[in-house]
Amino acid sequence: MTVREFPTTGPGAVPDPEVAAMLAALDAGFPDVAAMDAAEARAAIRARRGPLQRLPEMRETHDLTIDGPGGPLPLRVFRPHHDGAALPVIVFAHGGGFVFCDLDSHDEFCRSMAVGVGAVVISVDYRLAPEHPAPAAHDDMLAALRWAVANAATYGGDPARIALAGDSAGGNLAATVAIAVRDGGGPALAAQILLYPVIDDDFDTESYRRFGTGHYNTTSAMRWYWQNYAPHGTDDVRLVPTRAASLAGLPPAVVVTAELDPPCAAGDAYARRLAKDGVAVRHRRYDGLFHGFLTIPSLAATRTARAEVWAMVRDVLGPA
Repeated sequence: MTVREFPTTGPGAVPDPEVAAMLAALDAGFPDVAAMDAAEARAAIRARRGPLQRLPEMRETHDLTIDGPGGPLPLRVFRPHHDGAALPVIVFAHGGGFVFCDLDSHDEFCRSMAVGVGAVVISVDYRLAPEHPAPAAHDDMLAALRWAVANAATYGGDPARIALAGDSAGGNLAATVAIAVRDGGGPALAAQILLYPVIDDDFDTESYRRFGTGHYNTTSAMRWYWQNYAPHGTDDVRLVPTRAASLAGLPPAVVVTAELDPPCAAGDAYARRLAKDGVAVRHRRYDGLFHGFLTIPSLAATRTARAEVWAMVRDVLGPA
């Protein structure tokens, strides 16, 4: 199967002025998490947030707690306005280096995805490292997926159209859980949506060499995330999806990468390997953009990219 490559968005490594200004501000102001402990990093990240707007509006949202493998597991369900048939369901894992972020950090993003795709979105507040090292987050996502299949209809969702999604570290979790359910007999997935995913801990790729400093998401930060998440190593397919002997039989994939992001090369390579193993892949690399850009709706480039990404997801999941 050939990767369905969508056009890149710019001349390569030359952001537009608005993007360049945002990237410079992020690079100058983002906390040096590698010099902090986890609690300090979380506090620093939380201090940067604006007030929660709860927009766009939903038909309904629900905060609830289910029984997870390590205790109570908080979820937030976003149900968009829709009067037709049951909607596809997206179980979402937030980014944050496996160490920080939560339901509120990605609230706006999940709302945008719910409206843009036409889907019920279930955001998962999985356990964070280092207090809960791998595979705790992976196991929580697997539990949330199984809950979603059993309870989708309650929230207007179609249990036959369940997808996993995640950005950054959450993209890793979506990829590894997709492999786990393939190997564990289900549940069946309609798609995996990997947004600038942190695929592995190889820091010697071209994108790390070119963009590991000066582009906000640094190599030193990425090393720190992996050290917190996987203190006992990464030779485990629950941590690194490329440890799988084969990717055949996985659900259709939407893979989005950002050129100025150190993990970009690994995400691009994963899209190619999925396709090589027979998985239907829709892959778009956004040139001139950086890690996390999809969660910054003030950027015109983000608003354009979201519309394109949501269209790719609709293409896989089918109409609302």
